[in-house]
Amino acid sequence: MNRSKRQSVRVRSGSILCMAAMAILLLAIAGIGLLTISDGLRLRTAVIKNEAAAMAAAEAGYEKAVFWMSQQPDMISALNDAQASGSLDFDGSSCDYSVKMSSFLGASPVYEVKSIGRSGRFERTVEVHLVQAIGGWAMGMCRVSTGGTSTVEVNFVNGEVIEMPIHINSYGDPKDKTRDIFLSGDPKFLRVVSMGESRYSSGGLDKYSSVMNVFDNGIYFNQPPSRINDAETVSKKITRFRDSTSASYIYTPNGPKTVSNPQNAVQMEFYVDGGVGKIRVTNNCSVRGFRQSSDSRTFDFKNTLADPDQFDRYYIYGYHVRSSSAASNGDIQTVKVEDTYVQQSFGGVKSQPGGQIYVNGNVIIGSGDSTLANANQVKGRITIVATGNIWIANSIQMDGDRAADGKPSETNPNALGLVAQGVVKVVDPGMSDYSYVDDTPVVNAAHTYVPIGIADNAKPAEIHKRHLPDPLVVEAGITVGGGGWGAENVLRNGYGGRKETSGVQDDLVLRGTLSEVCRSVVGVTGTDGFLKNYYLDERLLTGILPGDIWLRGKFVPLPAGWSDYRVAVNP
Repeated sequence: MNRSKRQSVRVRSGSILCMAAMAILLLAIAGIGLLTISDGLRLRTAVIKNEAAAMAAAEAGYEKAVFWMSQQPDMISALNDAQASGSLDFDGSSCDYSVKMSSFLGASPVYEVKSIGRSGRFERTVEVHLVQAIGGWAMGMCRVSTGGTSTVEVNFVNGEVIEMPIHINSYGDPKDKTRDIFLSGDPKFLRVVSMGESRYSSGGLDKYSSVMNVFDNGIYFNQPPSRINDAETVSKKITRFRDSTSASYIYTPNGPKTVSNPQNAVQMEFYVDGGVGKIRVTNNCSVRGFRQSSDSRTFDFKNTLADPDQFDRYYIYGYHVRSSSAASNGDIQTVKVEDTYVQQSFGGVKSQPGGQIYVNGNVIIGSGDSTLANANQVKGRITIVATGNIWIANSIQMDGDRAADGKPSETNPNALGLVAQGVVKVVDPGMSDYSYVDDTPVVNAAHTYVPIGIADNAKPAEIHKRHLPDPLVVEAGITVGGGGWGAENVLRNGYGGRKETSGVQDDLVLRGTLSEVCRSVVGVTGTDGFLKNYYLDERLLTGILPGDIWLRGKFVPLPAGWSDYRVAVNP
């Protein structure tokens, strides 16, 4: 029996040892598995961290590139700069970024930003296609020049309809206590408003708390500025426009010196003939200039070229004349709009064709010729650039289909761009009949008086008695590099005063876009001039206008223009 007990004990002891060994083996395997899982988790964590760091670096490179773009006076010129590419280093990651021309969307350049972020063995690449933001109405400041270096606030007033997105650059300190947009009554803002300034002062004051209800469609703050008040930017754009314009459509007017204060100009009368868009171009005109004797008598100022904060009284449009032999000496020519078409090109990438005319001087837009069929209608796509002023002397509208709201329809292909290094202003048709100018246009055998607008009557002896249509309609993308868009000879302190057609104020209808250094007066409420009715022509946001004239410092991705992807290197 004792022997049997000893054998039983040995058997049980062996079983226990086997079980213990198996347990140890299982624990070892489990431990190895846990260690493997732990290492895998650590590796996965490292992978996720490296991927995230690579993506963050790529996005930082993209932001750096877009910031660099926003600082350039002219992006196409800047692409030759070494800073069009660069790199950034971070703790554990880095990136390389570059900016290049990709294509044109109509006439608007499309830029490609590519940024490659790296961390560990991972790369993340961001590729974005962007265009320069195009707004409705951008202004360097919501103020009117009153002389020298002085400006005053100008209000959006009760009854005005602004169906355009608005952008206003910051004036002074973005965090001062004064709003940079000024309101009287309840103007109708039918689109979003963006401000360069902060909503709050440096002390935390909410400058907009009492007026937020006016902006039914939203208002945004701390937005990138328009470069409209940067003279270098405007100059570079205009120089490149000139260099890409056909030599046949570059004009340097030199008109008769037979009127007082002559201002050299080219008159352009748009019309449609047999379904073809045409322009009657009269070169070498002279505008009879008029200027009030002191700053306090006028609102007609423009910026000096050297300093956008310095304003000078300029010679406004009185009337104009051409050479008596203009018909025979070649000063008058008929131009098909399509004959002015060119393609801007950069690095082998070309824009869609569009018309370009460049004038080293002033331009008069509008016809007063009652015999010209389909006058003051534009058929085709064309931009006119003037180094001086552009004077609007009649309504100017697009040919073709219209939407129910009166604007050119979405599929209407016709568009007009007006760009001036001076001002763009609606003339006062009464100037040719005011005693403080000349009583009547000066008669001289060397020149011929050219009527504008609409005749008051059919008497040949009173051909100089003119008025403009009410409403006056302008359909264009307008860029004013030397001041503001407005009306000349608006009443100030008892001096001046426009000739209206329908009571004390007519209606000024703008369908298009507008960019200006500062506001300019279009009228004095209830007293003189015009009431504003401004409407955005969405077609102009698509690159339909020739010439790359846009000036916003903001670049936005195209729809579906953003892509990012990853690459594992040395796996």
